[in-house]
Amino acid sequence: MTIAAPAVPTPRIREPNWFLDFCRQQPLGAVSFVIICCMMFAGIFSRLVAPYDPLDIDFASILGAPSWEHPCGTDAYGRDICSRLIFGSRTALVIGFTSSFIGSTLGAVLGVASAYFGGRIDNWIQRFMDILLAFPLIVLALVVVAALRKFVIGGVDVNLIFAIAIPILPRVARVVRAAALSVRVMPYVDAARAAGYSDTRIIFRHMAPNVVAPYLIMLTAFIAQAILAEASLSFLGLGVTEPTAAWGLMLSGNAADFYREAPWMILFPGAAISLAVFAFNLFGDSLRDYLDPRFRM
Repeated sequence: MTIAAPAVPTPRIREPNWFLDFCRQQPLGAVSFVIICCMMFAGIFSRLVAPYDPLDIDFASILGAPSWEHPCGTDAYGRDICSRLIFGSRTALVIGFTSSFIGSTLGAVLGVASAYFGGRIDNWIQRFMDILLAFPLIVLALVVVAALRKFVIGGVDVNLIFAIAIPILPRVARVVRAAALSVRVMPYVDAARAAGYSDTRIIFRHMAPNVVAPYLIMLTAFIAQAILAEASLSFLGLGVTEPTAAWGLMLSGNAADFYREAPWMILFPGAAISLAVFAFNLFGDSLRDYLDPRFRM
């Protein structure tokens, strides 16, 4: 009688933790991710984190220097700058992420459609992209926000969001189109066409998944550009208006008048804008290096 040997359990192969792998390969990207998370936490829980209401006026503390009571000082109206910085992170993230998402998504859709259909459709789309690319991002945003009528929902200027999203659109469309062109000539795309699949199925099942990586990289990178554009437009008086807390708005008006007596009115908002742009740019570069196998060691 033959006795069967006991079955040896097959060892389970643990899937690598992508987050820990990202932190190990891109330490600077991990640092920037922590900064972004701190900004998001401050923006979401601003009413709990901020020591004061950003709209409270204290005439006894006008142009107050940084102290234990007001860590970042006060402005010309006696408002706490630290609280306005915390609430300003919400404004920057909402406008920055929404603008980048709308512009990147529309650009990705046009880029994939342009690469897949080719011919006259590709030619018309690319010529329209060339027209938009002829203008610098901030100049085109200025034109759009000045041309549109002000439309506000929930304290957020919708026209400002679209004014920043439109200049982002052609830049993402070009990158995504280049990635989609290399996918269009793949054998499995030709096989899907030969099998009689619809264009919509081929685009969403075969082409779109292969352009997710450049789309995510551009989405992350352009959040920084959108935050900078929002601050610039608010500084020029075409963006967020008083009394909303916004970093660019904090640099204009009274801050320019009292920069000698109260330099903290410019120092802290400028540092917040620089840190946010630096964090998103660094995270976008790190994400590109991590997702692109050509950059891996």
